[in-house]
Parts: sequence; C-alpha cells; structure tokens
Amino acid sequence: MKKINFLFLGLSLLTASCEGFLEEKPVDEVASNQYFQRPEHARDAVNALYRRGAMQMYETGVYSGSRIMFGAYVSGFVDNDYKGQEFHVQRGQNIVFDGLNLSDYFNSMWSDIYVGISRANNAIKYIPTTPGLSEADANRYLAEARYFRAYNYYFLARMFGDVPLVTEPYESLENLFLERTPVAQVYDLILEDLDFAISSGGLPQATMVGNAGRITRGVAQTLLAEVNLTMSGAAVNANRYAEAAQAAREVINSGIYSLVQHTRTGGGELAANGSAYNKIKDSEQIPSEYIYYYEFDAAIANNGYPALSFPVSMAPLVSYAITNNAYGPTADLLNSYDAENDLRVQEKQYFHSSIVIDGENIEFNTSPYMWMDESAIFGSAQSSRDIPVSTYADVLLIAAEAIAKSEGVTQEAVDYLAQIRGRAYWKQDPQAIRNQLSSLSVDQFVEEVWKERVRELVFEFPIWFDVMRTRKFPQPAEDGSGDIEFVDAVGAVNFFGATVKESTMLFPLPEQELQRNPSLTQNPGYAN
Repeated sequence: MKKINFLFLGLSLLTASCEGFLEEKPVDEVASNQYFQRPEHARDAVNALYRRGAMQMYETGVYSGSRIMFGAYVSGFVDNDYKGQEFHVQRGQNIVFDGLNLSDYFNSMWSDIYVGISRANNAIKYIPTTPGLSEADANRYLAEARYFRAYNYYFLARMFGDVPLVTEPYESLENLFLERTPVAQVYDLILEDLDFAISSGGLPQATMVGNAGRITRGVAQTLLAEVNLTMSGAAVNANRYAEAAQAAREVINSGIYSLVQHTRTGGGELAANGSAYNKIKDSEQIPSEYIYYYEFDAAIANNGYPALSFPVSMAPLVSYAITNNAYGPTADLLNSYDAENDLRVQEKQYFHSSIVIDGENIEFNTSPYMWMDESAIFGSAQSSRDIPVSTYADVLLIAAEAIAKSEGVTQEAVDYLAQIRGRAYWKQDPQAIRNQLSSLSVDQFVEEVWKERVRELVFEFPIWFDVMRTRKFPQPAEDGSGDIEFVDAVGAVNFFGATVKESTMLFPLPEQELQRNPSLTQNPGYAN
C-alpha cells in the first residue's frame, strides 16, 4: 500500500523523499491570497491534518512517552522508568497536577489541537471554491476535513469539558477571546461533522489499508459509535446508546473487518508464532483489524514506540541508544488478567520480561511486547510500524455495551463480547463463554465489557477516558483470577496511593491559555 507523506511545516527539504507518499506542501510558504488556487492546494491542506492536532497525541518520546498515555499514568496502571525527570508522569500518578504545575504539558495538547481545528476550518471553508477541483475530490477532501475537525473537538471535550467552539478560519483580529461553549454544543458539532463525513459520499467503504492510508467510512462510523457512547456517559448524559449501537453495527455489517484468529496445530495447540497477538505485533498493518492507524515511515516519520519495549537497562544490548519502559505495566494492570487462562498476559503476547541474546536469557521488568520490532531493535533503530488508533475489537466492545444498554443482553451483544473473550481464553469452549455471558443482568454484562476494555485495548489507551465516561474506577483482584471490581471513581485510590477527586474527571486548562484569553475560566477544583 502507499503511505501518505504528511510533512511537517517548514521541512520542505523532505518533499523529494519516499516516492509513493502524498505530499503536503508547507502552507506558510504560500501567501494567503495565493492559496486554494489549484486542486493540489486543497489536497495538501487535507494531507496536513493527518499529522496535526489530536493526532500529535500519538507521537512519542523515549523519556516522556506519548501524550495519550497521560490518562494511563493517572489510573496507576502504567509506570515510566524516567518519571524522576518527567514531571507529568509523577504528578499524574500522584494526582497532584493542575493548570500551573503542568501548564506547558496541557498547553501543548490544547494549542496543538486548536491548530488542527484551525487548519480543518480553513480547508472546510475554501475547498468548495478551489478552482479546477473535481466534485468527487471536493467531496472526499471535505469529508476528511470534517472528520478531523470532529476528532480534534472530541479530544478537547473529553479532556477539558466546555471549550471555545471555533468553526471559521481566523482571518482577522475579531473574536479572539471566546468564552467556553457548553460541552453538549461541542458534541452537537462533532455529530454534525461525522454525519456529513459519512453521508456526503466522499469516503469509500474500504479498509484504511485498502484506501492508501486515507480515512474511510468505517473510520468515521467507528468514531461516531464511540462519540455516541461517550455522550451517553457522564459528559452529557444524553442516552445515545441506540445511536452508538447503530453506528457500530454499520462497521460490523460492512463485512470488511474481522478479528485476527490464532493458527492452531492439528492437536489444537497454538502453532509456532500462531497467536493472533503475535500476528498483530509482527505486521505493519492489519487490514481486517486496524480500522484507523497512525502512520509511520522510517525515512520520514520514524516510530519511536519500539524503544519503549524494554527498560533502561537494556539499551547497551540493542540498537537504540536509549530504551525506556515508559508504558510499563504495574501490578494493577497485570492483575487485570487471568494469569493462568488469559493468553494476552502470557510471556511474549501483550508483554514480555525476558529475551535471549547470543544464547543468554536476560530477564527484565515486564514491558510492552506489542511494540517490539525486531528489525529496528537489533538493526536499524528505525521503525515503520504503524500504531493502531481504532481497532475492530474496540467496535465489538462498543456494540456489546451499547446494545446491552439499549436492548438488553441479546445474543448479538453476547456474540460481540464473546469474540473478544474467546480469542483471549483460547482453551475454553466458546459456547461455554456465551452461556456464561447470556446469564448476566444488563449491569453485570456491561461490567464484563468494561473489563475487556481494560484488558484488550491497553495499547489503544482508553482507560482514563472510560473512567471519565463511566465514573467507575477498575480495581483488580490480587489473587491471579483477573477479576476486576468497578468502584465509584471519586474517592478511589490508584496503585500509587493517590485518591481520585471530582476535579480529576476533567483536566485543567493550562495557565498559559488562561493568561492569553481572559474570557476563559478554570475547571472546578484546580488552584488557578
């Protein structure tokens, strides 16, 4: 497949690299009265959105991890070997962060996302008037631009609640200091944008891999399902479970996605490298399971996640100058899995704690195995592996929860959850799994879905967003059973001994933004 060349502004020297990528020419090198004068201007404006705004939450540093990991630090389910110097990790784990002591950190999220929104607004306004642009291309570019505006606002709304709603490009000094818009209105725009992206006819019904790495209907429908599920929770309390179920069903019934399955021997055991999780780990993309992924290419945008596959002590033995367990599972995360029966927690599935180098078995603290890239770790120290943002497993879990909440514990809902659980508990009888799930009440069944969201989606980072949505905090048992109890989030204590407060259900606005915009107010419970 072709990858898309989403070049950073000002890095025009890279435009000749990697033939086959789509190119985004720097907007800041073209005068405003000259831009959107040719079809390629519209194309480049949209290409830029693939690596801007909320998508930058997935870029990673070896020391800091990625911004999307912050919620996992707050939950206490992951640790970072370099937290002594990475203050956002310490303050997140200890739940002592506010808009002052992490102003730079939250400002980087806030500012980058609004840059993404600004660029999307620019594209949305001017694509329809671009000379020479075909109707088909205009529809597709508009659908992509509105998808990304929705995606950016979705991140802002979940993290900060009420935020200023900007829908036009900034072309004058008017209306610079906007007040916060009620979050329900922000979600209304998100729904409007996603409905347009899905219904405009601009997005194909295809996998992202089959669409040259571009947004598809399935990507937009997946986000729509997730948005409706989130709106049904504490943020809006809108009871849109039926809408979430319908959007998820559209993805499922398209027939183009499926879970990767294990390869077994004639005796029913796993074949060598036959586990579905190993297949996923070893592939650059999984067309059937990766609905949306964040692209990397070693020659242009190198994936730094493989360096997070080992603790600091392993750096002298691999090709990376620095390794760091920036997403190291704590006991709480590992205790979320059935130690005996859940394949995901077995060695060299989701995680690993040893490696053989030159015939010597070297042990280390448990680290992510899903980001292990052997060619990069022991060779180039450059990885092109893509990072999943939304997967088919996520859609199945959204559908299972939304159907149960809107229709009850139907056989359809049971089947979706059983697909996830049956792959993990691969030695158990699939019908026994379905029978057990079918016997549950709605509330019990929904909690089983939440458990699988903790276990299955650990590398898609939804854990704190789920806490914000459900107002329930996962507390794993310590007996190896993998059972998880969900308690009220406010007042719960995480692995690091920190107590979750009401204010923790939103992040603080950065002090820098409060200083820039006097119309803004801070979220309740934060000092500034």
